[in-house]
Amino acid sequence: MIDLHTHSLFSDGELIPAELVRRFKVAGYRAIAITDHGDSSNIDLIIPRLVAFCKETNRREVIRVIPGIELTHIPPESIPALVSRSRELGAKLVLVHGESIVEPVAPGTNRMAIESSVDILAHPGLITEEEVLLAKEQSVYLELTSRKGHSLTNGHVAQLALKAGVSMILNSDAHSPGDIWPATRLHEIVIGAGLTKDDYHTMIKNAEHIVERCLT
Repeated sequence: MIDLHTHSLFSDGELIPAELVRRFKVAGYRAIAITDHGDSSNIDLIIPRLVAFCKETNRREVIRVIPGIELTHIPPESIPALVSRSRELGAKLVLVHGESIVEPVAPGTNRMAIESSVDILAHPGLITEEEVLLAKEQSVYLELTSRKGHSLTNGHVAQLALKAGVSMILNSDAHSPGDIWPATRLHEIVIGAGLTKDDYHTMIKNAEHIVERCLT
């Protein structure tokens, strides 16, 4: 199993990075990305520390750990510059906190994130068909999530992504130990979004491709 959207104490997660990694390893995961919430005030603090931690951890652990960031509640016009800055600081995976229906994310965030060629648009809420087609053009992965609240629109995202042939990814958006799901539950979440067992395995392959790219 692979999870490319998790949070530590560097933002609003409950665990330090070492314990986060340990818990995912014990749960049977072979790779995770740590993608704490960031904006212009803190990415220069978070990303270099995660880069150093992941480098050290990957020397001694079987589980692979990827340094990332989830740009969160960013004014849409600021997204392109912060995506570029995040990559310059060493983030191997850049997510943008999409227009979830349970948070007051600024309208236009989904589109600007896609136009900025982020790696993953997290929980994009009631994303439009036009935005989904743009995600396909820009090779941006759309996220299905097991996180409470954000998962309410999984079915909508899955339906449009499947219709357009956009690559999807399944993540937990984990903030606490209770968010680390077993494979059986993740499969149920995919089926609950109106997808199939084959779609589930495709999302696993998508995650594997991302991990391979990030670690080479």
